[in-house]
Amino acid sequence: MNPQRINASQSLSEVHETVDTTSKTTGWKRILAYLGPAYLVSVGYMDPGNWATDLQGGARFGYKLIWVLLMSNLMALLLQSLSARLGIVRRRDLAQANREVYPPLVNFCLYILAEIAIAACDLAEVLGMALGIYLLTGLPIIWGVAFTVLDTLLLLWLQRFGIRKLEAFIIALVAIIGLSFLVELFLAKPDFHQVAIGFIPGVLSNNALYIAVGIIGATVMPHNLYLHSALVQTRKIKPSQSGIKRALRYNLIDSTIALNAAFFVNAAILILAASVFFSSGNVQVARIEDAHQLLAPLLGSKLAPILFAIALIAAGQSSTITGTLAGQIVMEGYLQLRINPLLRRLITRIIAIAPAVITILIYGNEKIDALLVLSQVILSIQLGFAVIPLIHFVSDKTTMGEFAIKTYTKIAAWLVAGILIFLNSKMVIEQSMQLFGEPGNIFWKVIIVAGAIVFLWLFVMMTFLPIFQKKKLRDIARMHSDAPVLQNLEVNASRVIAVSLDFSMADEKLIAYALSQGKQDVRYVLIHIVESAAAKYSGEASDDYETRKDRERLEAFAAQLTNAGYTVEIVLGYQNRVMEIVRIVQQTKADMLVMGAHRHKGLKDYIFGETIESVRHQLEIPVLIVNV
Repeated sequence: MNPQRINASQSLSEVHETVDTTSKTTGWKRILAYLGPAYLVSVGYMDPGNWATDLQGGARFGYKLIWVLLMSNLMALLLQSLSARLGIVRRRDLAQANREVYPPLVNFCLYILAEIAIAACDLAEVLGMALGIYLLTGLPIIWGVAFTVLDTLLLLWLQRFGIRKLEAFIIALVAIIGLSFLVELFLAKPDFHQVAIGFIPGVLSNNALYIAVGIIGATVMPHNLYLHSALVQTRKIKPSQSGIKRALRYNLIDSTIALNAAFFVNAAILILAASVFFSSGNVQVARIEDAHQLLAPLLGSKLAPILFAIALIAAGQSSTITGTLAGQIVMEGYLQLRINPLLRRLITRIIAIAPAVITILIYGNEKIDALLVLSQVILSIQLGFAVIPLIHFVSDKTTMGEFAIKTYTKIAAWLVAGILIFLNSKMVIEQSMQLFGEPGNIFWKVIIVAGAIVFLWLFVMMTFLPIFQKKKLRDIARMHSDAPVLQNLEVNASRVIAVSLDFSMADEKLIAYALSQGKQDVRYVLIHIVESAAAKYSGEASDDYETRKDRERLEAFAAQLTNAGYTVEIVLGYQNRVMEIVRIVQQTKADMLVMGAHRHKGLKDYIFGETIESVRHQLEIPVLIVNV
């Protein structure tokens, strides 16, 4: 399917405002109508990338990094509430808001960074799913990685049932993860006194800092900020002051419950690693595979490793769904471009699979967990480029009105952004200094210097540009609050109208709609594409029975319309349906095309729906699609 330019006024347009919260319900029914978006976001906070960082943090440093998890969760709650506020008040996701304010070059860089973040997240999900399948069934990891391509079909299947069914599926997976680790903790019997001490902040060594930044990157994910600002728009709310306040209140409840559930899962993994591995002296257990193998002998239960693998599969599968939605949001928001969801998912998954396959083929399974941690550090490095614009947007009183964040919230948000940028900068500088201290590696040193220059330029632009763009923000606010003046409502009358017929019961309806669009001085072109074997092989030279019958049918339609006073021309096409319809329309200089949509489901939707979409995108004239 060809990519299409869209009017990106609605985020996730296929599910935009499909859940109605305006009905007169009270109590739990009203609250439940709002609950859901944060759960889709929360799975990103408990994906397999978190497992690698949490396991290494617990096994190597015991309970000392629990406070990092808590700090990350508080950061996540603040930032996700700001993201939801942007979507609820302005009905814009973060990508759309960026596109409206920043210049094209900055937006393109932000788009690339967002896509890299999604690919890094997807890499963690691919490896996690493959590991979970391997641990549960023994299927080699390289085959498990290849098998994850098939889960692209699951999202497409779930989307057919609407956003509420998708949310229910995700919540079920989250419940599986949570229950699995609840049982794991019961079996591990952790030292709760040491757990409590772990909530006290402490100084981090270089090794602990690398893991801590990975934990922050695995917890506060940049693509989740794009995702949440779009998902809250699946709720139809009253555009009044009270309606927006209610939506903000209930979404804060939704975020608090969902992200605390994610914190429980992350804390459970770290506590499990600390109580089982750190306490027993197995501080070098840094791999998920090793953790799975040692759970049974150290806990004395065969159930523990099974639950561990099941939870890992559930975490990978739930995260892969939200990653796809985030990819759709950033592509449509930044580029105003929409492609087939299946193609979008396959591209993202292949980009994620490539480094996983290469790493496994070269190094075997030994480097998988290192790759998982690296993916989370990449996410953390890019956090500032999503957080800083978000804070600017929700602080602006011109576009947010009375719902702009208060001074104390603004201070807290900038403090979080400062902590993230400081930790990331410190970690990157320390890692880079190690590389620059070694001889050789000229290529990577040049890449690091060039990347640092680009990152510094982008940081300055997105931090200070909105401050100097107050006028543009005022124009945006006015554009979205005042009704535009309709100045040109004239449309040139059609002179040639083409009608694509398939010789079904729908033909009469298609011709009727075509006649209603024109007058008797309009020329009508009746089109049919012959699809017999002989026609596909011989083209216009075909003279088989089906070709002759198709011509007779067109001539019969033309005769009836001519007798009624209409000017009619008939044209047969051959071979490729899409190319022939486009060719005939252009050849006859038609300025409107009428086609029928049979509302097929399943496989037929891809076969026949692709024809309509492909024809429509290759023509610049109006195309009238008639449901038949």
